[in-house]
Amino acid sequence: MISNEPLVADGGIGLVQHIKMDLSAGDLKYLEGQSIGIIPEGTDEKGKPHKLRLYSIASTRHGDDMNDETVSLCVRQLEYKHPESGETVYGVCSTYLCGIEPGADIKITGPVGKEMLLPDDPDATVIMLATGTGIAPFRAFLWRMFKEEEKKANPDYEFKGLAWLIFGIPVTPNILYKEELEAMATEYPENFELTYAISREQQNPEGGRMYIQHRVAEHAEKLWELMQKPNTHTYMCGLKGMEDGIDAAMKAQAEKNGVDWDTFRKQMKKDHRWHVETY
Repeated sequence: MISNEPLVADGGIGLVQHIKMDLSAGDLKYLEGQSIGIIPEGTDEKGKPHKLRLYSIASTRHGDDMNDETVSLCVRQLEYKHPESGETVYGVCSTYLCGIEPGADIKITGPVGKEMLLPDDPDATVIMLATGTGIAPFRAFLWRMFKEEEKKANPDYEFKGLAWLIFGIPVTPNILYKEELEAMATEYPENFELTYAISREQQNPEGGRMYIQHRVAEHAEKLWELMQKPNTHTYMCGLKGMEDGIDAAMKAQAEKNGVDWDTFRKQMKKDHRWHVETY
């Protein structure tokens, strides 16, 4: 492991780390949108090795150092109250990763996953709907599209389409990779649109908290219009709970256009234009 950096700014909620790992000792090669498996150190309460956990990769195929020898993850320490005892329970693998020291060895497997791969079409429209650490694959996408070093390394892929990220987070200090995202949005205003849903700071039209589904509803007309193009890809990554609200928002918009959303979404899925990875 090379580095373990905090991503939540002062005043934020929870612990989220950007973890960069060295791959030079193996032959693991990956693509943007894939995941890797991590096997935490130690054994479970039965004395057996811990089970593998999958994490979305947050770096491009060239890695943060552009040397094809690293992979990065964006990991939130899982923390919840035990339903019976009320005790605070911490996730085994996420706690292991968030606390790991540079220089430590990590067991990595993979890569896996074809669901979230980025299309090769440099003129595509790429809609990205993320909550929390669901930003991971989209960081990889955006680096590939807009980072200067990446452009030099990928002369056969020059993104000229539209990338639109709608990112749901609880408070401003929890905007993961905030400086990176905003720098790209400033530099490429024609090609990158950045929209936040900050639930504990912004209000939805009903006066309640602003969640990602409210932003989708607010922009539903434009999103619907973009989805009519055959080279528009929509990606969703984050907590499973985000799916229903986004579906409801788009269903209402589809109905305005006399279209059944479920049928339309299934067709997008069939055409490999609707990509979902929730957990």
